[in-house]
Amino acid sequence: MTQGTTRALMEEFSSLLNILAALAVGVVSPGPSFILVARTAASSTRLAGLYTALGMGAGGVVFAIAALLGLRGLLLAVPSMYLALKVVGGIYLVYLGARIWMSARMPLVTSASARGVSLTKFRAFTAGFTTQVCNPKTAVVYASVFAAFLPKEQTLALELSLVALVFIVEAGWYAAVALVLSAGRLRNGNLRCKGALDRVAGAVMLVLGLKLIWSAR
Repeated sequence: MTQGTTRALMEEFSSLLNILAALAVGVVSPGPSFILVARTAASSTRLAGLYTALGMGAGGVVFAIAALLGLRGLLLAVPSMYLALKVVGGIYLVYLGARIWMSARMPLVTSASARGVSLTKFRAFTAGFTTQVCNPKTAVVYASVFAAFLPKEQTLALELSLVALVFIVEAGWYAAVALVLSAGRLRNGNLRCKGALDRVAGAVMLVLGLKLIWSAR
């Protein structure tokens, strides 16, 4: 292995660590994604919470691939696209918040049948994925972090490693949140307060969505 090859590998490894550290800080920060996973795990089922976490991870993969393809340059070149992302994302959060609020009166979803479980898995995954990809702030974070830390020339190995590790970071964090909030006595207490939790989560989602739409002005 030549000195130049070693230097390139070290540069790629450093870029990988910097990107993952920056994204990890963003992942653990409270936001719509955290609220959705927490609410799902606390007032639905552990399985639904885990599938929501997997949806978040899949959404992170979409942003990672987009960032590698030049998302930041596209947003800078077409500012109206970022405004459109804000409006679409805000509308979705308002819709999601309204659904969560209205579900406050509904009983806990059970897994009485295989068909019901499959439907719950699909809905939970879709909710997590859609919430992630409809968040314009997440798009900007990924685009900025990748632009700041990626080396000028990337190898396929680096790109594949980034995509895989992004999924692990995103899905891993939210899976941990789901497991904690759906465990034992904490879950039982959450179930007793399901109506109140759903209303709080729904109200927060509504406010975040309206704020996002307003900011597009």
